[in-house]
Amino acid sequence: MFRAPLLAATLALTALPAIAFEIGEMSDAERETFRAEIRAYLLDNPEVLMEAIGVLEERQAAEQAQGDVALVANHADALFNDGYSYVGGNPDGDITIVEFMDYRCGYCKKAFPEVESLIKADGNIRFIVKEFPILGEQSVVASRFAIATLQVAGPEAYKSVHDAMMQMRGDYNEAALTALAEKAGTDPAPILAAMNSDEVSAVIAENRALAQAMQISGTPTFVLEDQMLRGYVPLQAMTSIVDEVRDAR
Repeated sequence: MFRAPLLAATLALTALPAIAFEIGEMSDAERETFRAEIRAYLLDNPEVLMEAIGVLEERQAAEQAQGDVALVANHADALFNDGYSYVGGNPDGDITIVEFMDYRCGYCKKAFPEVESLIKADGNIRFIVKEFPILGEQSVVASRFAIATLQVAGPEAYKSVHDAMMQMRGDYNEAALTALAEKAGTDPAPILAAMNSDEVSAVIAENRALAQAMQISGTPTFVLEDQMLRGYVPLQAMTSIVDEVRDAR
C-alpha cells in the first residue's frame, strides 16, 4: 500500500549530505537508526511531505494527460465523425468539443449555459453531443427521446428538445416529452414510437462502449481536440483552454 510519508522520506534524502550506502547491506540496528533519522528529518521539516505529495500529483496529472492524448488519437473517428451524433455550433469550426452528458446530471445542467455561451461567443467551435445516460432509467428515457428526435425530425428539433431537457427539473414522462416535441414544432407520435427502436439502442450502446474504451465513467466529460476534461469546467477556464489550443498551433 502506497504511503505518502514513504515517498516524502525518499525525496527528503536528496536534501541530506551525499552518502554511499546500500539498504540491503545494513544491519537491523543500522536500518533502525536510518529510519529514525528520516523520521526526525520529517518531523523537523513537515513541509517536505506536502512538497512530495505535490510532486506526485503533478506526475500523475502529466501521465493522465499523456494517456488521454493517446486515447483520443485511438478513437478519433468515433469521437469526431461517427455520423450519428448531433453536431452543433459551427460545423466548419477550427476546434471541436465533444461532450459526454446525461440529462439528469446536475453538473451537466450547470455547464450547459456556459458551454452555450462559449460556443456563441467564439463562433468557430464545432460542438458534438454524446448521449451517455448513466444516472438511472430516467436518464435513459431522456436520451432515447433526444436520439429519436434527431433521427426522426432532424438536428433543429434535437437542439430544441436537448436545450429544454437540459433546463428541465421534472420527470421525463410521456406528457412532458409530448409537450417538448410539440414545442419543437414536431409530431410527437413518430418520435415516441421510435424511442425503443434498435437504431436508438445502437447509438446508446456505441456511446457507452466508446466511453468505456476511453475510461470515461462520469458526466460531463469533454474532449477538446486532444485533451480530456473530466468533470465540470467553469466558462473562464474552458475559454482559456480553447485559446491555448489555438495558440499552440
